[in-house]
Amino acid sequence: MSETIDRNMSVFEKYLTLWVLACIAAGIFIGKLAPGLAKTLDGFSIYVNDAPVVSIPIAICLFFMMYPIMVKIDFSSVVKAGKSPKPVVLTLFVNWAIKPFTMFGIAFLFLGVLFKGFIGSEAVDFVKLPPGADWTIGSIHGAGTVVMNEGVKMLQVPLWRSFFAGCILLGIAPCTAMVLVWGFLAKGNDGHTLVMVAINSLTMLLLYGVLGGFLLGVGMMPVPWEALLLSIAIYVALPLVAGYFSRMWILGHKGIDWFNEKFLHVLTPVSITALLLTLVLLFSFKGEVILSQPLMIFWIAIPLFVQTCFIFAITYYAAKKMRLKYEDAAPSAMIGASNHFEVAIATATMLFGLSSGAALATVVGVLIEVPVMLMLVRICQKTRNWFD
Repeated sequence: MSETIDRNMSVFEKYLTLWVLACIAAGIFIGKLAPGLAKTLDGFSIYVNDAPVVSIPIAICLFFMMYPIMVKIDFSSVVKAGKSPKPVVLTLFVNWAIKPFTMFGIAFLFLGVLFKGFIGSEAVDFVKLPPGADWTIGSIHGAGTVVMNEGVKMLQVPLWRSFFAGCILLGIAPCTAMVLVWGFLAKGNDGHTLVMVAINSLTMLLLYGVLGGFLLGVGMMPVPWEALLLSIAIYVALPLVAGYFSRMWILGHKGIDWFNEKFLHVLTPVSITALLLTLVLLFSFKGEVILSQPLMIFWIAIPLFVQTCFIFAITYYAAKKMRLKYEDAAPSAMIGASNHFEVAIATATMLFGLSSGAALATVVGVLIEVPVMLMLVRICQKTRNWFD
């Protein structure tokens, strides 16, 4: 099994956890050496009613992080979904009717109850106001209070609620990238995985903003609907459209072999570089928090780990009860368990700011992605005989 993993994962995918740890170290170092660098870069923003909405450097990084994922999607495969509807229905139901709400409950239990004392019941975070919000200093909105922080109006919220918001954004983002790797390693049905990647990308356009806004509101966090919808447009719709049309043009002029062997080979390092740069910038902001409370990442990681294993278990069990073949059950469980952390990072950054605890929480999802998913791949391989 380990030989299969080594052979079929890129160096970046195989050592993603180590890359993230390196970004933490680099970000903390830059934060100490040049504390104003990340803040200056994040200051180059598109403003709406005097409120910074889109950080241009971060938007560029995140577009190049998302585009290579979207350009790989073959939307013509969606029409094939009707030939085997049961695994598609199971995956959609788990991703959109179960997973967001279990993430909400699990994250609240751990961060808002069990670990609240460890995080600090009085610890606070400063997040961006919704675009155009002319709230007065001292006014209360949800769990936050408007304050002046370094000359800018910000919403002061409990730190655990900021982490909680990041977990929510992770929980409503089904994976459309590395799940291709997990399904392949588990020897699942690659066709089903590709179909679900395409369908999830389309359903995110409709459901990500609606569910995100609803659950953030229930969690007493500000719901900047304009920024939320703009985030979907910039970080999902734009790369999705760009990926679709550029894929069609390349396939028509160069063919599938050139696309797979030349174009994607060049594009992959661009995506990796964009992701790593974003992580370094984020950790340059949060370095002080991590140094002062190094267990902070651990407290966030536990509910994410529990959620991942729980969703995998119920999807895998449901697939068995539905008498699906192993080749369909494995990728269905993998898609449900893994998260589209790229979209979650982008959305948390736009809604709450690069320096927010919500953005940090989404990055913890990147940190645990590879080791946890490889563990689940091994579970699939060892339980293959459970299925007819």
